[in-house]
Amino acid sequence: MQPGMTVSAVARLHGVSPSLLFQWRRRMAEGGHEAVRANEEVVPFSRVRELENRIRELERLLGRKTMETEILREALEQARPTKHALRLPSPPRDGSR
Repeated sequence: MQPGMTVSAVARLHGVSPSLLFQWRRRMAEGGHEAVRANEEVVPFSRVRELENRIRELERLLGRKTMETEILREALEQARPTKHALRLPSPPRDGSR
């Protein structure tokens, strides 16, 4: 913005209403105050979006690993011999070997 330009001139230049510029300025200031009040760092929206994308990717990978674990667990249960297969043959009832 050039020195001496009014908010109305900037709004006209960019095709927005002056009240919208004032609203944006107020929201920006309030957001900064909220961050300071909450003792939080103000970060660019692009960084927030980047981190949200990373979270989505990690959630997708976690879901895939969880599914793989369940499939392997079920396969292991199917592959385990039943208790009947582990029993040794009983000795003859007549006492002979």
